[in-house]
Amino acid sequence: MTVPFRFIHAADLHLDSPFRGMSKVPDALKERLMASTFSALRRLTETAIREQVDFIVISGDLYDEADRSLKAQLILMKEWERLQQHGIAVFVIHGNHDPLNGARAELKLPSNVTQFGASGMEYRPAYCRNGELAAFVYGMSYGKRHVTDNLAAGYSPVEGAPFHIAMLHGNVNGDQAHDPYAPCSLEELVGKGFDYWALGHIHTRKVLHEYPHVVYSGNIQGRNPRETGPKGCYVVEVSSSRAVQLTFVPLDEIRWLEARVSIAGLNTEQELLQRLEEQAELLASEGEGRTVMLRLLLDGQGPLHPKLTETLTIRALLEQLQQLPLEAWVYALEGNTKAQLELSELQDEDSFAGELFRLTLRLEAEKDAWRREAAAAVAPLSGHAKLGRLLRGRWDELPQHWLEQARELAIGLLTADGREGRKDE
Repeated sequence: MTVPFRFIHAADLHLDSPFRGMSKVPDALKERLMASTFSALRRLTETAIREQVDFIVISGDLYDEADRSLKAQLILMKEWERLQQHGIAVFVIHGNHDPLNGARAELKLPSNVTQFGASGMEYRPAYCRNGELAAFVYGMSYGKRHVTDNLAAGYSPVEGAPFHIAMLHGNVNGDQAHDPYAPCSLEELVGKGFDYWALGHIHTRKVLHEYPHVVYSGNIQGRNPRETGPKGCYVVEVSSSRAVQLTFVPLDEIRWLEARVSIAGLNTEQELLQRLEEQAELLASEGEGRTVMLRLLLDGQGPLHPKLTETLTIRALLEQLQQLPLEAWVYALEGNTKAQLELSELQDEDSFAGELFRLTLRLEAEKDAWRREAAAAVAPLSGHAKLGRLLRGRWDELPQHWLEQARELAIGLLTADGREGRKDE
């Protein structure tokens, strides 16, 4: 049995993130982008106070750079002092973006903040508001940016607490989308004997395991177009029977979203613009009052495809979308449409497009034919010092999606204007 308590699991604050690549964003929106990590931090504090949590754990990457900005340090100190006034403790580890060897100002941490060192696993008691022991919190910071050792191997719970929370900034099960810092396996973490692993480093929130809980909270503010959807923290409720309940709380100031818009059934640019505007308006409402950064991806087949292969058309549509009076900014409009093709009709057609179609079918069916065609196609590059090495030995298997895309693109270009290069012409 344990006393019931409540804590917040957050990670990857990345305070003062620079938001590169947004040069065309209006100045007012650019300012909000630059300030968004600080806005999310303030919402984290407000959530802790409103939910009356007993403590907060922050699992690494508080700052965006090892040589953290003075502005970020001062703002973070102010928020921690606010938490101190409400009796809320904070437990912190540092990750690959803010290792302990980075340059920092000489600032004294408030007494409610515990910062774990980098020499090995440490643990500290965490108390409820009434003074009862709630849990032991364990952690280890990065002493330098590149930590490729398995830090989890050095973790083990210590007797004397009713609940055990381990903080780790690392890559579980080798997520290929992220750097392999502090790699470990889920099986290893589950077998360690802790009740809750508060993970950082992966910016997508996910629960890898329950009882024991192994959890990535994700970052508190999306920092680029790849980090879509709501971002925030988990409020974790632990009952007297040790039951764990997770509640996600969004903290983001700016939300990145994307959506696909089909051109099917559309005949004019005006109809397409209307459909895009409707989609942008719908996504703006999903921001729940936040500013939304939108990327719209055109797909599907239709008569508009030839026009949408022209850069000027895409640019003109994007300019119109950027003038919408919405709480949203369409920062990108990308075309991935296809021509209206009846590929089955090409099977017996006496045309260049028909011959090309039949060739691709043969390459799909005959691996040896594919290898010969591929080798012949890249032969002129084989003598190049660098390209030759890159291309060598890559043609044993045919990537199916490559062939399908190439077939539709080539035949679409051949038939776009009705001029198919027939043999009898």
